[in-house]
Amino acid sequence: MVALTKDTIRILAAFQSADAPVVSLYLDVDGRHRPRPQEYERQLDRMVRDAMSSFDGGRPAAKDLERIAAHVRGGLDRSRVRGLALFSCASAGLWEALELPIPVCDQLVVNRSPQVAQLERLSEEHQRFAVLLADRQRARVLVIEMGEVAHGGALFDELPRHEDDRGEWDKDHVHGHQAVAAQHHLRRAGQLAFSVFKRSGFDHLVLSGPEEVLAELERELHSYLRERVVARLSIPTTAGDDEVRQAVLRVEEQVERDREAALVRSLRERLGSGSAVAGLGPVLGALLERRVEALLVSAGFQTAGWRCPRCAALADRGRVCPVCSAPMDLVDDVVEEAVGDAVLRSCQVVTCVDSADLDVVGRIGALLRY
Repeated sequence: MVALTKDTIRILAAFQSADAPVVSLYLDVDGRHRPRPQEYERQLDRMVRDAMSSFDGGRPAAKDLERIAAHVRGGLDRSRVRGLALFSCASAGLWEALELPIPVCDQLVVNRSPQVAQLERLSEEHQRFAVLLADRQRARVLVIEMGEVAHGGALFDELPRHEDDRGEWDKDHVHGHQAVAAQHHLRRAGQLAFSVFKRSGFDHLVLSGPEEVLAELERELHSYLRERVVARLSIPTTAGDDEVRQAVLRVEEQVERDREAALVRSLRERLGSGSAVAGLGPVLGALLERRVEALLVSAGFQTAGWRCPRCAALADRGRVCPVCSAPMDLVDDVVEEAVGDAVLRSCQVVTCVDSADLDVVGRIGALLRY
């Protein structure tokens, strides 16, 4: 899996083709949204068909579109891949395939340069998780970034033993000395986590260890870290990196579900106040007016709609454009078109999984800037 880095984005953004088209594809292959490969393959077919029909018959970009389609159908390890970002310009030697551990919004763009807006948004907005694993002698900190272990640190403080005192102390004395040493160790564990935070930064902290240790450990944390604690686990300090990573990803999913639920609650509370809208028609209208701050979409929501070839306006009803009165083109999935427009306008886009509260108001909604 190729890591997404600032350098990768900068290299892509700097690429310019003099005459040949550059094809950029973002495809959501997250098994939570599209359990079967046929589902994301059908979406790919729709986007390729639209590109072939709209860009000079598709002939200049045909080779790149075929290459991208072959890569998608070549098989993916979806245990770790949730999103694809593919960039191709065969005549200029450009091919970049990013298999991402986080989902993306479906988008296919044919232009003279790579479309990197989504990569920039992912790089800037995706939250970092750190996990602090501790017992009374060991401590480890791992930072999980975009689903992968980025870096961390470790320490070991051996507890005093009765055989180390040459028989001069009784067992109660040794136990008391051990308790002091363990407390000192947990203080150092907290300092280790804070040093990682100051060096790298992270948004959420997961604590892991024996229950009696976690209570003491949390008291030793800096207030900046205590306010970031989102979960407490019992994974041992000796666990492998991948076991820890998988556990943190489960926590991340729950944090994301909680965030989605909070946004949907905010949407429903603000409906009727002029600061939020719900339903396809009102949302498309707000996008057209550039008022959308956050777009909320139920996972799997698709429906046909209309796009104006003259002014690019979207509408749930056609055929006459409500803005410029030109004839509009029918599009297979106006929801996806709306998501693409929102991404290009730097709106926050949230796909809500199993949200009955969003489904009941039309499966799509928007929090507005004004």
